[in-house]
Amino acid sequence: MIHLKNKETKMIELPENYEELKKSANRKSNWRERLDAIEELGQWKNQQVIDILTNIMNSDSVYKVQEASYRQLKRLGEDVQLPARKKGELVKGLAKILLRIKKSLPENHTYEEFKEKLQKMRMDIYDTYEGEKGADFDKWLEGTWSSLSKR
Repeated sequence: MIHLKNKETKMIELPENYEELKKSANRKSNWRERLDAIEELGQWKNQQVIDILTNIMNSDSVYKVQEASYRQLKRLGEDVQLPARKKGELVKGLAKILLRIKKSLPENHTYEEFKEKLQKMRMDIYDTYEGEKGADFDKWLEGTWSSLSKR
């Protein structure tokens, strides 16, 4: 356990793996890892933890992650409001990025090849939309892929 002294010289406890949890909570390419880190960080009432959870609640691109941060902050007694779900593109310029990936593949490529290349090239985008769309992700991605203009 790491002990820090705050301005009032009270001892504040942090988990031993705090730095690792902090990195996991901010890892943009894995929303499940962020969720796990949020759950664990939420067990510690500490200003640094509250600051991390507040930042994630206000800025994460996956709404499930924002909701988890909100729940942990409420559990810790914080007076917070859940942000509204983002509308439209979660990643700016998504259509252009996806079109670029599609054009980088052979003309007769399959949806699976496109999906695999997206995952390799832009894991952040893949992860964001997989987390946001849930079970509908494949249907959404395939529909988006097929609607992208042909060469």
